[in-house]
Formats: sequence, C-alpha cells, structure tokens
Amino acid sequence: MSAPRILIIAGDLVEQHVDAIVNAANNDLLLGGGVAGAIRERGGPAIQRECDAHGPIKVGQAAITGGGELPAHSVIHAASMQLGGRTTIDALRSSMDDAFRLAHEHGVRTIAVPAVGTGIAGFPMDECARVMRDCVERALTAGWQPDEIRFVLFGDAARNDFEESFNAVER
Repeated sequence: MSAPRILIIAGDLVEQHVDAIVNAANNDLLLGGGVAGAIRERGGPAIQRECDAHGPIKVGQAAITGGGELPAHSVIHAASMQLGGRTTIDALRSSMDDAFRLAHEHGVRTIAVPAVGTGIAGFPMDECARVMRDCVERALTAGWQPDEIRFVLFGDAARNDFEESFNAVER
C-alpha cells in the first residue's frame, strides 16, 4: 500500500478536477455563503436539490451528492456547524471523519478539501490544519487508499498553516 500524494495549495476549490470536493456545510445542507455559496454558483441548482433530499443531517455528519456542473464528480458535505453557527473541534473532527468515510465507501481516489469551518464559522486555521491531518491519518489507517488528497486553501497564510501541520508528522 502506497501513501497518497498530499498536496497543499492556494487555489479555487470549485475548479478542481477530482472525484470529489468537500463542502464546508451546515447541517441543514443549505448552500449559502463561503465555500457552499461558491459550490452553488459554479455547480448549479442540481446540488441544492440533492442536498434538500438528504438534509437536514446532524452536526458532525456528512452527506454526498453529485457534482452538478462542477468539474468534480461529487460533493461531500461535511456539516461542521448549524446554519449561522460556529464550528467546534468535535464537530469538525466528526464531520471530516464522516466525509472521509463516505469518500472511502464511494471509491473516491482524488479529493479536494477546503479549510472547513474557518470562514464564517470562525474556527482557527492552525487548529483546523491539525484536525484535518489527524482525520486523514485515521481514514488511511481505516483502509482508505486514495491516490491524492488535495487541500485547496484561500491564500498563502492558510497554505502555510497546513504545510506546517502536515510537515510536523513524519511520513
């Protein structure tokens, strides 16, 4: 078993040509602002219709939909907060563990992940990077074997936080 390629880049999540992207979702699965709004705008109304059929879900869970008009085939919605709420460490950890479980179950080989919870939900970027690193490690230990995990972040400061977190672990 070879380790997946882990990329950490500053870029636009909704332009990634991957099997799945992760949405920083609320538990009502309403595609409002931030990452979810960008997914709604680029992906079209089909994604929200699928979200309506799935939701609401519990905070800390995830749901998968098609990618609509996105270059990605699927969207995994990691509900790390209630609509208008804040993200907690437990909700982020649980929703990302569930998102990576869904990726494993659905045969996702390439995935693009934003810094879930760090925008309007107010979660600290450096702590998000550590939680994401730990969630990836748990998913790989549980048997998920993706080819590439791509963290697509908004700006160099976020990219630096993720690079520091992932470089802190010897691979």
